[in-house]
Amino acid sequence: MDSKKNLFIETFGCQMNANDTEKILLSLGNAGYVTVETAVEADLILINTCSVRDKAEHKLYSTIGRYKAFKKNNPELVIGICGCVAEQVASNLLKRLQFVDLIIGTKNIHKLQSIIEDYKRTKIRRTFTGQAPIEDDEEFNSTLIEGFTNSKGVVKATLSIMRGCDNYCTYCIVPYVRGSEESRSPESILGDVEGLAKKGIKELMLLGQNVNSYAGINKISEKISFTELLKKICNVRGIGRVRFVTSHPKDISDELIMLFGSEDKLARHLHLPLQSGSDKVLEAMGRGYKSKEYMTTINKLRTLYPDLSLTSDIIVGFPGETEEDFSKTLSIVKEASFESVFSFKYSQRPGTKATEFADQVPEDVKKERLERLQSLQKEITAEKNHALVGSVVEVLIEGRSKVSSEFLSGRTECNRVINFPKPSDATFFEAGVFKGILVTEACKNSLRGKAVERSQPC
Repeated sequence: MDSKKNLFIETFGCQMNANDTEKILLSLGNAGYVTVETAVEADLILINTCSVRDKAEHKLYSTIGRYKAFKKNNPELVIGICGCVAEQVASNLLKRLQFVDLIIGTKNIHKLQSIIEDYKRTKIRRTFTGQAPIEDDEEFNSTLIEGFTNSKGVVKATLSIMRGCDNYCTYCIVPYVRGSEESRSPESILGDVEGLAKKGIKELMLLGQNVNSYAGINKISEKISFTELLKKICNVRGIGRVRFVTSHPKDISDELIMLFGSEDKLARHLHLPLQSGSDKVLEAMGRGYKSKEYMTTINKLRTLYPDLSLTSDIIVGFPGETEEDFSKTLSIVKEASFESVFSFKYSQRPGTKATEFADQVPEDVKKERLERLQSLQKEITAEKNHALVGSVVEVLIEGRSKVSSEFLSGRTECNRVINFPKPSDATFFEAGVFKGILVTEACKNSLRGKAVERSQPC
């Protein structure tokens, strides 16, 4: 590569996309690229895209249009589109966006360095999509972790344990852009976990479209379940807290549920997407469970672990959803009492079955229902936050707070951000340590507190 080494990257979408961006930054950082704050400074601009909802895809087109003028002013500028939209409509992107040089799908980011080198040498616009062996992902990930210097004192990391999805929910584009389910080997994953622990990582988030269906094969050809993998990861010295996303309700096992009670390092936090409270809608979505089965799991978790933080995903306005169907969703949201919900309006995704369904819900109806759902959830979240006031929670200190340079910030076991004034002896409250914090105030999107000596689960 030549001497031009400034990189600007924008990321849209889920945690899998964010994880891909982390890999891109590490990989190109090893090749000498320095991340810059504004695109006008860049010699390489990358947009890492999401195609789960049409809003994210539209955001790509509105965002990348701003960079067309940069190309005119700097002909040597390289512009690339990565991620799920790149995988889905690669050839169309090159035709539509003549100023874009490279399209790199979700399974080819491990080739990014050589792709950029080849383009700079040949100036041939190309697409790179399609399946690559999961062994390539494993080798790429391990190489990045080995070269990760952690000069900024990062204490949290994400780690992909599998890729793809076999569920084919009727609204979801993920299986088409990320492929079928493939699990990484447990040895490779544990090697990465140990590597991250040596680099100072204290909290680990395991990623997969459906982690419950993890089925890695070890070196003696034994199939390892997700629960077994979790136990092995929690045994790694240096890792203090483990989380995971995403769990599918139809696949969550009693073995996994019981692990929340026996494994101290497993955070008392579970993200379990509901999507709808209506059995009719759930069946049309192809979710594979009924609302009663979902609530049986929720009630079991609440009974065993009253302190467990539960979060969820909900889609409103799915084709055929009536007001009665939507009211059932609201009822479950009240009954389940989620700490937070990621809620979205249904959007048609080309190639999915639901696009062809009759009874598409009008946009104004979807908007109104989403507002009602979000209003209800805000009330529940506020109640949950206020209920923590006066309790002492264990917090992983992450560093200086965005609130004030005189404050520190961290995250509770139940995944809430808490800000608190620096104690007089801040030496004992540096990033990467777990400390007891007394919750003194519930804010809109976070908590306030002060340092104490003892701690308890939140």
